[in-house]
Amino acid sequence: MPIFRRLFTPKPDPREALRPLWHRVVEISREPDWYVECGVADTVPGRFDMITAVLALVLLRLERDADAAGESALLTELFVEDMDGQLRESGVGDIVVGKHIGKLMASLGGRLGAYRAALAGDAPLDEAVLRNVTLLDGREPTPLAERLRALSARLGDTSAADLLAGRIER
Repeated sequence: MPIFRRLFTPKPDPREALRPLWHRVVEISREPDWYVECGVADTVPGRFDMITAVLALVLLRLERDADAAGESALLTELFVEDMDGQLRESGVGDIVVGKHIGKLMASLGGRLGAYRAALAGDAPLDEAVLRNVTLLDGREPTPLAERLRALSARLGDTSAADLLAGRIER
């Protein structure tokens, strides 16, 4: 009987260990200061921009740590799972969900590249913010860029174990 149990018992989803981190990414992206002080538009596109900005910074932090780099794929899968659910909830049909997810993933990939270059000093972070975040009319990107840089520094100071567990200080 044990062989049948092993064959037919589902294995635990490895993404579940990263769910607290995913929830923390979403929680950070919803902090009011992004919208009130930094001028991010409190709209669906603006909230998506902040989720992808925070997620990009976390993924960039994970890729710098050899022990944690492999977890970035699992975290990205949680992003896809969540976005899939959000699209379906908003009325997007099964036939086009995949196309929308592809666009969202391309958007995340572009932001990863833009923020990676900007944080490495190869490009201005203000420009990356202007291209990738929906700001309120007339708002300058500098306050948001500074806050993103501060978050990146905080993530850099966070141990891999704390990061993977979703323990990111304010």
